[in-house]
Amino acid sequence: MRTSTAAIAGLLLLGAAGPGQAQSVGEKTGVNSLIGVSPSTQDFVTQAAISDLFEIQTSELAVERADEPTKAYARKMIEDHRKVSQEMKTLLQGGKVKAELPTALDSAHQAKLDKLKGLNGADFTKQYHDDQVTGHKNATDLYKRYAEGGDNPELKAFAAKHKPHLDAHLTMAQDLDKK
Repeated sequence: MRTSTAAIAGLLLLGAAGPGQAQSVGEKTGVNSLIGVSPSTQDFVTQAAISDLFEIQTSELAVERADEPTKAYARKMIEDHRKVSQEMKTLLQGGKVKAELPTALDSAHQAKLDKLKGLNGADFTKQYHDDQVTGHKNATDLYKRYAEGGDNPELKAFAAKHKPHLDAHLTMAQDLDKK
């Protein structure tokens, strides 16, 4: 019933507000994901950049605190997400994508990072693994929706190019607990 209510609320938002407003509210509440609506360009840039920052910062902690298989995964996340972040920054600086790049985590991601900082050993590793799976599920969904329905051609191409990498990261994250 919760999904139905959220989907109905999302449809009401789409009807009651202009498309830009509905998308902004939807990305913050998860309604867009539930009903498969593409995020606005600014919402995509914001969420993708925050996701990259979170991946990098949590993975830096994992390199210090986790077991060897997790450290190897974390090093790959740092390398890959730095490259994607730089590519997005270059797109924005080129002027074809009009959006502001966030410079810090939002409060939800900061709270997750703070929680992770307070953990050690098996508790740290389990939380890091869980955060990686959840984060990559959200990112693959975000990139898929923008690649399919975004309003900026260059950013759509960027999302389509990087979605397969995020899919691979998700599979790797899911496999961490199997090792």
